[in-house]
Amino acid sequence: MNRIEARFQSLKAQGVSAFIPYITAGDPDMEQSAQLVLALERAGADVIEFGVPFSDPVGDGIVIQEAAQRALQRGASLRKVINTVRAIRQQSQVPLLLFSYFNPILAYGIEAFARDAAEAGVDGVLCVDLPPDEADDYKAALDGAGLCTVFLTAPTSSDDRLRLIGEKCSGFVYYVSRLGVTGEQVALAEGLKQSVTRIQRLTGKPVAVGFGISTPEQAAAVAGLAEGVVVGSAIVRVVAQHAENPALLETVEAFAKSLADAVKRTP
Repeated sequence: MNRIEARFQSLKAQGVSAFIPYITAGDPDMEQSAQLVLALERAGADVIEFGVPFSDPVGDGIVIQEAAQRALQRGASLRKVINTVRAIRQQSQVPLLLFSYFNPILAYGIEAFARDAAEAGVDGVLCVDLPPDEADDYKAALDGAGLCTVFLTAPTSSDDRLRLIGEKCSGFVYYVSRLGVTGEQVALAEGLKQSVTRIQRLTGKPVAVGFGISTPEQAAAVAGLAEGVVVGSAIVRVVAQHAENPALLETVEAFAKSLADAVKRTP
């Protein structure tokens, strides 16, 4: 059982949901990204999504697109992201999930990627644009390295597809709670409770809800429905706004803590 699985098991025993923040690796730069991971852990993160910058992030909205572009312009790469995880592991054992598109992994080499990521201390990978029915080689490599394979579900996923995703997923299932791309929203998706209950029943895995959660109030509402709450764009926006601020780490930590506290709040 790796760190992601162990954390979800521990949280289930406590009767609370996981707070899962996302940041883009390399924004503002790799060194500060490592420090931001530590700040998110201090704030109460249970699992951290560490985004691999990609030139064509078709699943992401403008906030994360721009963060990826900034990181790439500063020389970010999948190899540097893995090396940054290795540096983080000198100070932290927080569960880390790489959030990537398939092209960087394919270019790296699937077997080599799984081996190097696991050796560096990665716990799992969410490959955004790789469907589970085309992921046999990828999953075999990650399974062999002891890494969780997280796949996406959507409001349009059929019952049969949810069963397939449940078979292929390990760690948890990521529910894209609305159609479209990542980004902050003023309201949660309608019918969220029914959707999460259906995914839990058909996949048999913990469900983390993402896409559009941006405030403590929204995070608290989702925590009452699912095993995990993912917040990405809202945090990446704070990083962008304060990138040149000497208080960047403290500012991100304070915002993340407000979200973590909301997720952990007992109803």
